[in-house]
Amino acid sequence: MKRRALIAAISGIILLTAAGCAKLKETPYGSVYLDQGGAATPSDLNGVYSQLFGQTDQANTYALQEHSTDEMMGPTRGTDWGDFGTWRKLHTHTWTPSHNQVSDTWDQLNIGVYRASQVISRATDNKIKAEASFLRAYFMFQVVDLYGQAPYRDPNAPNSTTPIVYNRADATAFIIKDLEFAEANLTTSPNIGVASKAAVDALLAKIYLNKAVYTATTVGGPFTFAKADMDKVIEYANKVTSAGYTLEPAGKYFQDFAWDNTEKSHENIFGIYNTPTNVPASSKNRWKMGLHYNQTPDGWNGFTTLADFYKSFEATDERRGVDYPGLTDKVGLRAGFAIGQQYGPGHVALKQRGGQPLVFTENVNLNYSTEAQGIRVFKYFPHPNADGTVTDSGEDNDYVILRYADVVLEKAEAILRGGTDPLGQTALQLVNSVRVPRGATAMATVDLTAMLAERGRELYWEGWRRNDLIRFEKFNDPVDQRPAKTDKSKTIYPIPQRAVDTNPNLKQNAGY
Repeated sequence: MKRRALIAAISGIILLTAAGCAKLKETPYGSVYLDQGGAATPSDLNGVYSQLFGQTDQANTYALQEHSTDEMMGPTRGTDWGDFGTWRKLHTHTWTPSHNQVSDTWDQLNIGVYRASQVISRATDNKIKAEASFLRAYFMFQVVDLYGQAPYRDPNAPNSTTPIVYNRADATAFIIKDLEFAEANLTTSPNIGVASKAAVDALLAKIYLNKAVYTATTVGGPFTFAKADMDKVIEYANKVTSAGYTLEPAGKYFQDFAWDNTEKSHENIFGIYNTPTNVPASSKNRWKMGLHYNQTPDGWNGFTTLADFYKSFEATDERRGVDYPGLTDKVGLRAGFAIGQQYGPGHVALKQRGGQPLVFTENVNLNYSTEAQGIRVFKYFPHPNADGTVTDSGEDNDYVILRYADVVLEKAEAILRGGTDPLGQTALQLVNSVRVPRGATAMATVDLTAMLAERGRELYWEGWRRNDLIRFEKFNDPVDQRPAKTDKSKTIYPIPQRAVDTNPNLKQNAGY
């Protein structure tokens, strides 16, 4: 690293600490910090893109968005998965400003914002600036969604400058401005791992759909959805459709997440590109976190879904679980939800470590569960070798962040909330266009309750459930292992205490 880049790296750490980020876990992926003597180059974007890799971890952003909902929990199993209660506290809504994942997520996302700002500040090429603007918008969107306010610091400002803090509404306006610039300066991209005009449009649709949440005067609702915002959702959703994305045909739902999703998916808009020899996104976390120790491949025997969520699927719904060619026939693992007796290679019935049959059950206790309790989820899954073995290096699966079915359902929701589609499509038509190819029965009518349920079935474990539940004002409702309704203040997380202590412009969120 050149000396000037090293100085920039040190300055970056100082500035982020001022913003409340005292813990950095730096991994170099190309040029992370800019040479202060020149304009930004395409390689300078690598350090911004690399900050997305944390989205694939089973902790932090993903955990905050999923464990707090009705579709995921992390039960303690004897001495396994206790982890000082970090998973239990997320599910029960009992986190505090010192919760480790609340703090680590704050750091991770704000580093992404700062790295993108560095590139933007020195970019002379509008395409480079546009990619960085999209990435900054994505990271700041997650900050705003999770924490309700966003610190920001001009990377060209003196080191002693205290970062300003945008409230939720102002941060949302900032994000939209970034995305509008990006949309005007990006084109389509065949690579899921590169920011594109379609990715911008998909994120803009999501921002406008949630704008009522981000501009509300009270945390947690009630929310008033403006027709103008819903029309924007529809506008951007239609642009994504015009870019050529289509829903998967019948029987092909899981090819969006399989080892060959780079070639096979018609829906994946933006995420992290993997090859067998270059694996920046640890897609294997998504199957490792549920697999039992004796399955092939072995796993960490951790997270489960909730029985009520599993039961919301029709038996014919492909999304609930299917035998997947090249997977089930080789290692016994099915795609989707895993319940009942589990099998290994050669269809051999598997056993627990103590010798009992490995039968995944509906019943699960958050504080104490046995190693076989809880329904597991394998939306992503490994690529077995020809001989039925699985090697960790063979993670071909691209990791998906933005997907076309999400956009279609967002458009349907926007129509239900008062938007007008110039193409004349109805919410019912759009919902059924997603449901029916998955093997689910066509709906006769659709309302907001049905819409939320369908979004859960389509997008489970993709990191959007908390966002959806809050928008529908259902996030605080009781669920299994959380029997009482929680306070609306829990719809945003606390600002990490050390961040509040080091930046006087940050004010702790109400309720903490």
